[in-house]
Amino acid sequence: MFDILKRPIITEKNTGQVHLYNEYAFEVPVEANRTQVKEAVEKLFKVKVVRVNTMICRKSSRRLGRIPGGRKLWKKAIVKLKEGDKLDFVAS
Repeated sequence: MFDILKRPIITEKNTGQVHLYNEYAFEVPVEANRTQVKEAVEKLFKVKVVRVNTMICRKSSRRLGRIPGGRKLWKKAIVKLKEGDKLDFVAS
């Protein structure tokens, strides 16, 4: 259960989603599905999840000067909470 949610994604865009739509973003393992994410959020934070959207963020090639590199493949989950519930790791 604890290995499903790797970290919350706190960016300017995601903070706006929190205030407008009560949606939070998490990085999750690529093999995790929506049901597992929903159960993990409900158990860890004791809130009611309405909807979970997931997306695969593709790996991309990057360079640092002449040295080739890349970004890894990862998965993002957007979790919408019931009206009135909120998580307290995002600054209000």
